[in-house]
Amino acid sequence: MQTRYPHKNIRLDRLRYIGQNSYFITFCCEGRGLVFTDAGAAMRLIENLRATSDIYRFAVYAYCVMPDHFHALLTGLAPTSDLRRFAKNLKQTSSDDHQKRFRSPLWQKKFYDHIFRPTDNFAGAASYIWMNPVRKGLCADPRDYPFSGSFVVDWKTMVRPLEDWTPEWKREPTSLPAKSRTTR
Repeated sequence: MQTRYPHKNIRLDRLRYIGQNSYFITFCCEGRGLVFTDAGAAMRLIENLRATSDIYRFAVYAYCVMPDHFHALLTGLAPTSDLRRFAKNLKQTSSDDHQKRFRSPLWQKKFYDHIFRPTDNFAGAASYIWMNPVRKGLCADPRDYPFSGSFVVDWKTMVRPLEDWTPEWKREPTSLPAKSRTTR
């Protein structure tokens, strides 16, 4: 007999994803496959991102298509902007061609998101996204990477913020209170 495990909901209340909020999102390719080493596949994802952001009313401040994952920094432009619907549509439309060609899924089932608070470092998050290819050794200058950009700002002229930003999953656990940390 197969054991069934309950589906774990990793999302906050659905209303937290609706409105004029800002979000950092990451989609990972299924099996961390290097799908976007193909320039055509990367450009198709960027085109899908532009179309989906128009439909669902999101400003795309920063994006980067890496060989095995994708980052974006978004802000809802309308009270009805819905990140969950946006993400579902972007993943679906971008995977259609891949599914037809390779008979395999493009994306992992879930995605990472961070909802920005007023005190969060928005410019630092944008810089984090644009610097990703540099950190991975794909280029020396982020402006040389062909699959990064912004649909709303001239990102190549922006100065790096004084304070860096790191996604929560990469942060050191030292920021937790002593009682919350586990020891090994």
